[in-house]
Amino acid sequence: MSGSRSYYAGLAAEDQVATLYGRSGRDVCARRWRGSEGEIDLIARDGDGLIFIEVKQSRTHAEAAEHLTRRQMDRIYGAASEFLAGEPKGQLTDVRFDVALVDAVGRIEILENAFAA
Repeated sequence: MSGSRSYYAGLAAEDQVATLYGRSGRDVCARRWRGSEGEIDLIARDGDGLIFIEVKQSRTHAEAAEHLTRRQMDRIYGAASEFLAGEPKGQLTDVRFDVALVDAVGRIEILENAFAA
């Protein structure tokens, strides 16, 4: 996939995932939030808690999952910690890290609490 086509496919995948979370009552409060540690694709509110969502798009869900590296997870953790500094409960906020896999036809698979594995 060319760079710009890949970029726009990623944006479309993020839009689809944001819509899915919104329909489940968890509104996305930030998109492509950037801190000094890195970027978080989507952040959704779940009651008093937050869900940090990494969106991976590829031909298949398996290929999309292969694109998540330990280094990326570490950067997302760091950025999430920065984001939490602005929350009322700070680091004590309930959080979850999900990975949303989007395949070439737009099917979405959510891996809840994916970083715990």
